[in-house]
Amino acid sequence: MGSLSLLIRPFIYTSLIFLPCLLCVISKDCGCSTPPPPDILTFVDQRLAVVYPIIQKFKNTITADPNNKRKNWVGADICHYEGFYCDSPPDNNSATALAGIDFNGFQLAAPTIGGFIDQLPDLAIFHANTNSFSGTIPPSISKLPYFYELDISNNKFSGVFPQAVLGMNNITFLDIRYNSFKGSVPAQIFTQTLDVLFINNNNFRQTLPDNLGSTTALYLTFANNRFTGPIPRSIGNASSTLLEVLFLNNRLSGCIPYEIGLLQNATVFDAGNNLLTGPLPCSLGCLDKIEQLNFAGNLLYGQVPEVVCELGSLLNLSLSDNYFTHVGPVCWKLIKSGVLDVRQNCIHGLPDQKSFGECWWFFFYSRFSHCPYPWWFSTYVPCHAPPYRHNPPGGSKRRLLSYAALSKERLRE
Repeated sequence: MGSLSLLIRPFIYTSLIFLPCLLCVISKDCGCSTPPPPDILTFVDQRLAVVYPIIQKFKNTITADPNNKRKNWVGADICHYEGFYCDSPPDNNSATALAGIDFNGFQLAAPTIGGFIDQLPDLAIFHANTNSFSGTIPPSISKLPYFYELDISNNKFSGVFPQAVLGMNNITFLDIRYNSFKGSVPAQIFTQTLDVLFINNNNFRQTLPDNLGSTTALYLTFANNRFTGPIPRSIGNASSTLLEVLFLNNRLSGCIPYEIGLLQNATVFDAGNNLLTGPLPCSLGCLDKIEQLNFAGNLLYGQVPEVVCELGSLLNLSLSDNYFTHVGPVCWKLIKSGVLDVRQNCIHGLPDQKSFGECWWFFFYSRFSHCPYPWWFSTYVPCHAPPYRHNPPGGSKRRLLSYAALSKERLRE
């Protein structure tokens, strides 16, 4: 009898627990209820439904979000997620797709962007200046059919130059400055139809590719790397497109090619703080639109050509810390107006020049080095130089995009 009681007792306890809910099911009038089914997300377009899990997966890989930018990355309204922008894709004007991402200044951190931007099939623009993304650029990004702008400046990316961009037929804007990329820059990048190429402030170390002049870019920045060797003479082939170029703070050597004077539309040419030597070519007198011309901190010598000082658009001609020995009357006027800087040269009669001993030793050793060009290259003027019309302006009123790239901040709104 005792054993039977032990068997029945658990059954009684179980019945007492579940009986109220059983009665609820029958009567449908009590406090017991089953949990509601999860919300079913409704997307305005199936293309957004496809990218939703990709975004949520990336969201969970983010290790730092000091400004809580992810707080509204929930639900089906992807087009209103902070930093995400929708538009109609080129293949269907009636569709809605994720077209652009702008994380500029978000200060997010993640170990990789692989599995994220390369998996967004309609993505055209990715801007992520000033974050802490690291790793490398996923190769499969080259398969995105509409992609044309990549800005990953001021992050923690490393490795070699992102080869994936070489397979992008539509890319026009590439900004990888202020990262830790190293090695060489592939020559193929200068055959792509880029408008902007910013690779400054990395660890690239190589001679500049001979086909540099094949570029279609309007703006180039090579500054603050470790490029060596001469400026390629092919640069003259970019005469119809190149507006601003920065070579400053590298280890470029050799003589200045006269072909630089062919850059008829250039407004900025900066090769300061390198190891360039030889005379300043008179062909620079053809840079009729040049505003900023900088060769300071090199090993240049000879006379400052009057034809260069006669350029009518000059705002700044920086030739300080070289070994120039003479300036003519037109250049004297620019010195007095503050446009021409020839401090720390070997020009007797001007203040703040190098010592006689330093100048003597330089010219003693420079006898053994010669430019590999014919002697007339330095005097050749490949244009009909306009008449002297320089009126020292008060300063440029427009933003120089190449110089703006020397700071870490975003360049595009």
